[in-house]
Amino acid sequence: MRRFNLMIGDHLKTPETKKYYNEQVFSEIAPRYDFITRALSLWRDAVWKQNLIAALPEKNNSVCLDLACGTGDIAFLLAGKYPQGQITGLDITEPMLEIARSRNSYSNVSFINQDMSHLEFSGNSVDIITGSYALRNAPDLDTVISEMHRVLKPGGYAAILDFSKPQSKMGQELEYWLLKIWAGFWGILLHRNHEVYSYIAESLQAYPDRVILKSTLENQGFFIKQSSLYFGGITELLLIQKNISENV
Repeated sequence: MRRFNLMIGDHLKTPETKKYYNEQVFSEIAPRYDFITRALSLWRDAVWKQNLIAALPEKNNSVCLDLACGTGDIAFLLAGKYPQGQITGLDITEPMLEIARSRNSYSNVSFINQDMSHLEFSGNSVDIITGSYALRNAPDLDTVISEMHRVLKPGGYAAILDFSKPQSKMGQELEYWLLKIWAGFWGILLHRNHEVYSYIAESLQAYPDRVILKSTLENQGFFIKQSSLYFGGITELLLIQKNISENV
């Protein structure tokens, strides 16, 4: 893997450097992205994503938006659940989008290069938002949550799957080193650079714990409908809903 001008600790300091670093990293790992998400999860990632789709409401003609769509696996699952819907996957990383487009066999799925911090969608226009490993990589978390709330219709749903940070300091320390070692191992094996995937542990350092995250979502106008923890809380699936009484 090529070396970047920013070290892991530096890239988390500002939204601009975080966005740049993530774009560089995910461009580099795009060909191996599907494999590494499965390997890091001990091949449970696909099941978690199926659970994400199953948690969403049955609603024909849904307008769906998949944030940080990567190679498109969630977008394709959405197309299977909502065959009459309109599904858009967005990502800032063109190599990821190239893979997603090459795999796309659905006429109602499209992929666009776009920053989830600045969604080019009208307010109250989207029924469903999904994101797998998206919020933790947001350049600015509050901005992305605000954008999600803006584009969702009143009563619209968002389903988010990501690594989850425990509330206790001891739990955070244990999780940090587990992820640092396990993800670093795969970075060395696949790229000869432990930082490629051990950045996951570093990104959680600047991410709110699961209690604060839920509070942040609620403060921005969402109800927590479902929370499912996996691997003892290392990952979490959240289903949230925008306040149904808000005016269009």
